[in-house]
Amino acid sequence: MTSLTVENYLKTILLLGNRTGEATVSTGQLAEAMNVLPGTVTSMLKTLSDSKLATYKPYAGVTLSESGRSLAMRMLRRHRLIELFLVNTLELTWDQVHEEAEHMEHAVSDFLIDRIDDYLSHPTVDPHGDPIPDKEGALRTDPATQGIPLSSCEQGTCFELVRVFNQNPEFLRYLTEHQLKIGSTGKVLSKSEEADLIMLESNQQKIPLGLSAARDIIVITGR
Repeated sequence: MTSLTVENYLKTILLLGNRTGEATVSTGQLAEAMNVLPGTVTSMLKTLSDSKLATYKPYAGVTLSESGRSLAMRMLRRHRLIELFLVNTLELTWDQVHEEAEHMEHAVSDFLIDRIDDYLSHPTVDPHGDPIPDKEGALRTDPATQGIPLSSCEQGTCFELVRVFNQNPEFLRYLTEHQLKIGSTGKVLSKSEEADLIMLESNQQKIPLGLSAARDIIVITGR
């Protein structure tokens, strides 16, 4: 039986790799994501390597093994289904569920997760638009609909919001205050690289966002 810490590391490695499109994740990337010292990460990566859950090469980074990736996908499935269940049944908001799911994902059984999946009619995405893996670890979304970062959109671009990477509660509450959620549509009014600012129009209001924040918002254009 793997520990909570091991499961968290595997899931984070998977998420970082998915975000960058690279199979190998650097020690620095992992240390920043886990908010720990690089030395702590190195020690854990050696443990993962010894357990055949990952392959670690000093100065190169870490790559999940087949068994490590399978376990990471299992944790991801748990996390995202729990988030959606909390939103749909207990009416928690999308800024409340991430932390709760972080705790619950390690305690629930696969049997319960499968029942939740059935209850929710096998959803494709969680409340933040993140794809939910099925029991075999396959994602249920069409790659053609994954979208692009809002920050890459030019003035005049019409968009539909489909995913939010930044799940910091304060950021999600900011989006909520401006009625931006999964499925919201809008238009880019202006963008300034010099001012690090993009101005949106959605729900009949103007919404300012830093370009760094807009990179964490994924949209489909032309809607």
